[in-house]
Amino acid sequence: MLATAESCTGGLIAAACTELAGSSQWFERGFVTYSNAAKTELLGVPAALIEQHGAVSEPVARAMAQGAVTHSAAQASLSVTGIAGPTGGSADKPVGTVWFGWCVDGHTHSEVQHFTGDRAAVRAGAVQHALARLATLLA
Repeated sequence: MLATAESCTGGLIAAACTELAGSSQWFERGFVTYSNAAKTELLGVPAALIEQHGAVSEPVARAMAQGAVTHSAAQASLSVTGIAGPTGGSADKPVGTVWFGWCVDGHTHSEVQHFTGDRAAVRAGAVQHALARLATLLA
């Protein structure tokens, strides 16, 4: 079973998964944790971790993926946290920066991608990348 933990994609990954007939056989749940408080309350991401590294960071993406497994009946998860724009970016984390996390078979994987385009393009790219990498990890 799969669980998703999404911030900047706002549930688009869960929606893409559940568009497929038969997804109830493998999709367990989706967490939309747009705020820092939601990341802490629903996924157990420590507030201190968010404060230290920022919500858009590798440690938070990893903690979100781990929390999605811990707080569900899923054996695999993916997480997304990023800056979709058009505002909110900085020199260190420009608009289009997205951190991903995946928990598969008890191992947590993470990576960052930098997408270009408007808000919709960043979010669409994040959905595609998250699911493509998950498929690779599950293969």
